[in-house]
Amino acid sequence: MLQSIANIFKVPDLKKKVLFTAFILVIYRLGSYIPIPGINAEVLSNFLGAAAQSGGGNLFGMFDLFVGGNLGKASVFALGIMPYITTSIVIQLLGGVIPFFEKLKKEGAEGQKKIAQYTRYGTVVIAAFNAIGITMFLMNGVEGAVANPGFLFVVTSIITMVTGVMIVMWLGEQITENGIGNGISLIIFAGIIARYPAGFINMFQMIKIGEMSIFLAVAVILVMIAVTASVVLVTEGVRKIPVQYAKRVIGRKVYGGQKTHIPLKVNSAGVIPIIFAQSILMFPSTIATFFPESGFWNAVVAALSPGAFIYTLLYVALIVFFAYFYTAMVINPIEMAENMKKYGGFIPGRKPGKKTADYINSILVRITLPGAIFYAFIAVLPQFLQNWANLPFYFGGTGLIIIVGVALDTLQQIESHLVTRHYDGFMKKGKLRSRRG
Repeated sequence: MLQSIANIFKVPDLKKKVLFTAFILVIYRLGSYIPIPGINAEVLSNFLGAAAQSGGGNLFGMFDLFVGGNLGKASVFALGIMPYITTSIVIQLLGGVIPFFEKLKKEGAEGQKKIAQYTRYGTVVIAAFNAIGITMFLMNGVEGAVANPGFLFVVTSIITMVTGVMIVMWLGEQITENGIGNGISLIIFAGIIARYPAGFINMFQMIKIGEMSIFLAVAVILVMIAVTASVVLVTEGVRKIPVQYAKRVIGRKVYGGQKTHIPLKVNSAGVIPIIFAQSILMFPSTIATFFPESGFWNAVVAALSPGAFIYTLLYVALIVFFAYFYTAMVINPIEMAENMKKYGGFIPGRKPGKKTADYINSILVRITLPGAIFYAFIAVLPQFLQNWANLPFYFGGTGLIIIVGVALDTLQQIESHLVTRHYDGFMKKGKLRSRRG
């Protein structure tokens, strides 16, 4: 492993990309400490503290988790990159139901450029709505958070937060173009991972003062390692559908005849179902913050609090539902079958066309269920760790899945650079390829 890391700095182009990525991420984290004028960050941090430690409680607490605590620190990057992510998901979903976006997806590089441009425009709109909502919430929902509420504060905070989103989006695009890995994903990765050092320090302090035994701490660390390994396994898990291409003779050349496969992920929807489920279940709690004296809303909050039986039951059910829903939106078996038929491909034992589409769909239905159930377990894991070990930081849920996914994607890109230059990479297959080279 150490040799593989050293190899990174032996490839000039890769070294430049890695250092550039690190530099941009440092800039992002430094920007997290620049406050929005007129906000008492200490009051806001105390308000969101409990939600941040438990992974939520209302939408603002969940939002703060994804932006690396920037909302709790009232920084200029308070909205993080979430408006961009929201816009990307919406446009991706629209691509399955609106012909205009579906046509753009099929236009190749030019279509992707147009989609990226529409995504930027949508990001500004959603960021403005988010900034307005958060500004109103700070003025009316968190007592003492705003020193001098008024028109000037509203305009200043909205402009500052929207500008912060655009800067973060630009930083992410710079990483994608000039660095290593997906810049937007790495921005989220940096925000989530930034919480862990302070969490581990708190855990060691609890051991020191006797609030947590050393044996429990070791058990927690072993559980974290096992859970992380299982997330890696499921994230990388695919069901390979064999595809055979018929031979075609054109002139003196023979085309086709090769065998390949269609890799279907165990959970094609990834972390999206958990985000959707969390958003729906936390929405009532967010509304309840505006009615602190209402008995009805207090009862709703109690029933839908993390750890409550109704909350857990609905949470798991919604994750499974959205896993199927999102998979159906992003994977079209009919289109896959038509493309195979168009280029002379077929699945052995299946007729091209509808029979092939039905076969692909039946496999998707079967492999999505275990993937969705596993991700649902990961989603409720933080509540279990809180109850079992009183863990002083948030482990599991969307954060862990995002961290694993982004880390694997970035490592695979680094691996590709190393193997191309005939250096040993991080993975066994990479080492075998490099030796053959």
